Amino acid sequence: MEWTDQAIVLGVRKHGETSVVAELMTRQRGRHLGLVHGGRSRTMRPILQPGNRVTATWRARLDEHLGQFRIEADNLRAARLMETDYAIYALQTLASHLRLLAERDAHPQLYDTLDLVLDALDNPAAAGELVIRFELALLDELGFGLDLNACAATGARANLVSVSPRTGRAVSGAAAAPYGDRLLALPSFLTTAQADRTSGADEETLAQGFALTGHFLHRNVFGARGINPPAERDSLIRAVT
Repeated sequence: MEWTDQAIVLGVRKHGETSVVAELMTRQRGRHLGLVHGGRSRTMRPILQPGNRVTATWRARLDEHLGQFRIEADNLRAARLMETDYAIYALQTLASHLRLLAERDAHPQLYDTLDLVLDALDNPAAAGELVIRFELALLDELGFGLDLNACAATGARANLVSVSPRTGRAVSGAAAAPYGDRLLALPSFLTTAQADRTSGADEETLAQGFALTGHFLHRNVFGARGINPPAERDSLIRAVT
């Protein structure tokens, strides 16, 4: 068995004296593990840093085996991501989220979203907004996607300000008025086209976004599986808000 694919490094763990087991998010084969001989060498250590994009070739006698990776550098952005605390927290949060997916289950759209997010973690507002968008994409991939395109009550597509915590559907300002604080706030950056915006999301709007995705992640994913959300997510929220 052999294949070659684009991949993003999520993490590594030591294996023996010189090797590592690498955890990669591949584009066509999902989250995948493999042994990298010499992975702890001076040459390979900088390449096998979380966040880097690589080209990975996997070989094994049988598909169910751990197998071996041959790794070639593509986009070594880990050093840049390590420069700020919010980028580190964002990267750790994204890696933890990806571990919710079944191993070797392909999610090419989520891979493409991850690649774009990692390339754009340049400031706190961008980091927070991009992680929120990634969490929405993750919910969709897991079968719990939100419907933020039209009001659940009226069908209107304008003035969408809230989300039903029960159905995950957007609600317009007029329809939301009788329900007060029982609805979740819908941050404006999720309803406004990027071309129409003059600045990034502010701290209050980011907090609304994390509260929105956090509610549905806890209800449908973390709570349902009896696990806790990654601690790095709380650190990221504090860093950007």
